[in-house]
Amino acid sequence: MSRPETVFKAGAVRAAIFRNIIEKAGKQIPLPKVVVEVRYRDRAGEWKGTNSLSLNEIPKAILALQKAYDYLITHRDGPTPEGQAEKEDKPRDDAPKVSVEKVRDG
Repeated sequence: MSRPETVFKAGAVRAAIFRNIIEKAGKQIPLPKVVVEVRYRDRAGEWKGTNSLSLNEIPKAILALQKAYDYLITHRDGPTPEGQAEKEDKPRDDAPKVSVEKVRDG
């Protein structure tokens, strides 16, 4: 599987953004997709992932998906080129904490 463009995390829940390139009428069009996964360690201590959510993980998934949606709306054509400043909203003091993992080749 290819590497995600960006990953939003809320607790063990991750919303990873991928862009599949499709061709339509001779033009290449980036088609964004979001993959939701919950990471956990099994009894042997190995990291695993599931798409099944517990009751406590649902609000975290909603938060991660909202951040993914906001990102996709502001980056419709893809990520901001390196070297350009990205416009970021200042978090409110009472806002839940969500971490963002930028994935870059390199």
